[in-house]
This record gives sequence, C-alpha cells and structure tokens, in this order.
Amino acid sequence: MKTTQVSELNDTMLPEYEFNYTKAKPNRFAQQTPITVTLDADVAQVFTTSEAVNRVLRSILTALPKTAS
Repeated sequence: MKTTQVSELNDTMLPEYEFNYTKAKPNRFAQQTPITVTLDADVAQVFTTSEAVNRVLRSILTALPKTAS
C-alpha cells in the first residue's frame, strides 16, 4: 500500500470551492426535526406539555372559517 504525505494532499486542494445546489434533493433517510416554539412564562404555566398546546391550537383551528386558496 502506497503512503501519501499530507503535503502532497494539500497541494491538490483549491482555496475555495463553489457547489451547485440547484439539483440537490432532501435526504429521505434523515429524521425530520420538530419545530420548536418558545412560550412566554405566563403561557407556559398554563400549558405545561406540548400535547396541551397542540390540543388547544387544533380546537382553535377547527373554529376558524375555511378560506378559499
């Protein structure tokens, strides 16, 4: 097996590379991260879990009138 010195590898590296991300696709194997929302202290005292917050927000969403897109 041929060994390569570090100085030989550094000679082939350019100081800057430009990548084209126009054809990039999302990683389908990566886990989707949940959205984090920070509550004010007085609201956090009432809604102590994310399930409680989601339950109230969903009930508000059902009460909102449907809008045509």
